[in-house]
Amino acid sequence: MIALIVIGFTLSAIAVLMFMRRARRHARRYAADMPQRFHKGHVPRLGGAGIFIGLGAAWLSAGLFGDPFNVDWPASASAMVLLCIAPAVLGGVLEDVTQRVPVRCRLALTLGSALLLCWLLGLGVHRTGFESVDGWVRAVPYGAVLVAVLAIGGLPHAFNIIDGYNGLAGTVAVLICLAISHVALQVGDRQLAAMVLCLVGATMGFLLWNYPSGRIFAGDCGAYVWGIVIAVACVALVQRHPVVSPWFPMLLVIYPVWETLFSIYRKVARGQSPGTADALHFHQLIFRRIVRVAFSDDEARQLLARNNRTSPYLWIFAALSVVPAVMFWRNTTLLMICCLLFAITYVAAYLMIVRFKVPRWLRP
Repeated sequence: MIALIVIGFTLSAIAVLMFMRRARRHARRYAADMPQRFHKGHVPRLGGAGIFIGLGAAWLSAGLFGDPFNVDWPASASAMVLLCIAPAVLGGVLEDVTQRVPVRCRLALTLGSALLLCWLLGLGVHRTGFESVDGWVRAVPYGAVLVAVLAIGGLPHAFNIIDGYNGLAGTVAVLICLAISHVALQVGDRQLAAMVLCLVGATMGFLLWNYPSGRIFAGDCGAYVWGIVIAVACVALVQRHPVVSPWFPMLLVIYPVWETLFSIYRKVARGQSPGTADALHFHQLIFRRIVRVAFSDDEARQLLARNNRTSPYLWIFAALSVVPAVMFWRNTTLLMICCLLFAITYVAAYLMIVRFKVPRWLRP
């Protein structure tokens, strides 16, 4: 499988480099007064397209000329999966280039891709850890498919929310994929492990240019690729292997999911639309109130240095969910407790930062 990672890394790195050099004109459309903007200059946002190209090349390589990597994944099957993901990817690319695609349209495209994937792969969420909910899912026709569609179509937008600083969402995606591959190999599912490891390679090819230099961003397309592939892998892993707790993937993705839910809550509480962009996300507060100013004669370099210093805080924060998920992937009760503890920790940390009560040891 190392060869698949290398293929994904190489093709992604080359594709991202080409986009980085040839697609700067569209970056001027990203307004300087956008609340999510924490960089200087016009930076291309087509890194996600490069990730998709590297991922697709690695997936197709896994099934070419028989089964050279022993993952039992025909090229025709991987090609069909790529075609199902394509609507969401194209919507993300269009948004990254024009900045004019409404949120509802992008949500419809990701849900459409999710529906196609569930139909093609026969996916459904049949286990939740709550017998009453599981009974409802079994009783309602296509209930399990509906839950899977919502999960697969919603996670891309959760990744889009946390994609705010160099290397942040990409590294979180790598950590989650490595955790999924570990458990997949534990239960003997080489195909699923190869699926996410190809995404690891493609993401690393993007991070080569994104962190720490910040020369290109993943954009909406990158967030959609990460979210859809990870969601499909999570649903498939739990569905194929009853030994895997349904709360294992929930704990893995709790950071982007809880960030999304909490953002919706605080916007609704303030009378705003959940789709309104703001600069009050957890990672943005860390950038403003914890990361110290990096002194430099060049304002752009100063902003870039602060940008890069923000991501490691969130990598560690995400690891607080990934590590226990890998340790207790069979134990539903412990995984539920860890999810609850993460949510409490997040809210406590958020309120602490908002109220300017950050301990000194957190401020380097």
